[in-house]
Amino acid sequence: MSLAVNLHTVPLLLSAVFALLVIGVRLKAANRPTSERKIIIPPLGMSTGFAMFLFPFMRVPLLWGIAAFLTGAAFFSYPLIRTSRFEARDGQIYLKRSKAFIAILLVLLVIRLILHDYVEQFVSLPQTGALFFLLAFGMLLPWRIAMLLGYRKIQRSIQVDPALNGI
Repeated sequence: MSLAVNLHTVPLLLSAVFALLVIGVRLKAANRPTSERKIIIPPLGMSTGFAMFLFPFMRVPLLWGIAAFLTGAAFFSYPLIRTSRFEARDGQIYLKRSKAFIAILLVLLVIRLILHDYVEQFVSLPQTGALFFLLAFGMLLPWRIAMLLGYRKIQRSIQVDPALNGI
């Protein structure tokens, strides 16, 4: 097997594995109460990926980076925001399960893989990875901000409405 095939196949397989892991984590998360910390930590953890831009071979033109981030924010985060809802049960806040969420993640994965092949024709493999990191961060950040706002709204209603608090 040639190195070129491995450089193309390995990221494809890793993307599929991580997408399935996200689906699994999301399904398990619906069984446990959530918290602000659980909502905030993923974008904070992912933000460490910006360190890749310390290496010159990972850098992309600023406008390309902005475009990738805004594409993730404008197009990819919207369906995730629409399918992420919270509910209060027994004085706790849970993320509601959504069958549409799984389908959306799979569709986004397919779109991402198609775009990856297209973009890879124009920039180096490390730069392609950098652009898709920015796209993913652009998708994650608005989604998690929307989740945090939704969580806080439900949290306020629990504190205000004793009927929702299980009292």
